[in-house]
Amino acid sequence: MNLNFSYRDSFGKALVKIGEKKKEIIVVDSDVSKSTYTKYFAEKFPDRFVSVGISEQDLIGFSSGLALGGKIPIAVAFSMFLMRAWEQIRNTIARDNLNVKIVGTHSGLSDFLDGSSHQAIEDISLIRILPNFIVLSPSDIVATEKLVYEMVNHYGPVYMRIGRDNSPKIYDENEEFKIGKSKILMEGEDILIISYGPMVAISQEVANSLNKKGFSISLMDLYSIKPFDEQAVTKYAKNANHVVTIEEHNVDGGVGDMISSFLSSRIPKKVTKIGIKDSFGTSGRSYLELIEFFKLTPKFIEDKLKVISDEL
Repeated sequence: MNLNFSYRDSFGKALVKIGEKKKEIIVVDSDVSKSTYTKYFAEKFPDRFVSVGISEQDLIGFSSGLALGGKIPIAVAFSMFLMRAWEQIRNTIARDNLNVKIVGTHSGLSDFLDGSSHQAIEDISLIRILPNFIVLSPSDIVATEKLVYEMVNHYGPVYMRIGRDNSPKIYDENEEFKIGKSKILMEGEDILIISYGPMVAISQEVANSLNKKGFSISLMDLYSIKPFDEQAVTKYAKNANHVVTIEEHNVDGGVGDMISSFLSSRIPKKVTKIGIKDSFGTSGRSYLELIEFFKLTPKFIEDKLKVISDEL
């Protein structure tokens, strides 16, 4: 598992590329440009970059005003602290269907050193329930860049969550990503694994190992969480004996709950939800140490899936 790439670096460079093409883009940051890597955009386009200070409510309010003025604001902050502004996100952006793009960096457990106060493992559940919002979670640096373009080209509210660093490299540069779609990385009949974000690389390692041992695993990268690829989920869930969701997020209200709810009224399939269970994050010396602590390593997941296969 190669996690030597950086989500925020890919994101920052993608902002500059699309900023060169779309002059109406304005990046708004909450005094963390050196951490979110919006510093790249600020250096290239200083007249189209605004820092509102450490005030996420103002970040959302100011960005909403820009959208009403015909600009394309991209509001950027740590995922966890964007949730301070959930009321403004709901009442201003979502209710009025404003063309504001929100990017939460340092999502999940990626801000390992700063501990539970900085680790966003509830953001997907809080944003996906809002009408009009698109929710995206790229699994690697290629998907991050491509989904920045998708996000900007879509008219309406978008929330994209990305990690800090520790990104894998899963896709080739010519890969395409579309809102509402997914990627099928392998096909099998025993278990369908649905994952997103950095857990896709871990799930891929698990699936490869199990397939070599005689299992038959499907793996879906659900990078578009809202709307999600209902057609693909239905098709591959029908063909599998069991469905497993793997996420770096609280399983309560996360993608596991979303998929379980969706399938419950369509296909009688058992869904096992692997993720963080009714807990906050914690501090660690490294990202991988936290993955180990929360039992999200390839070995733990593989052992759990073996048990599931034995029960089929």
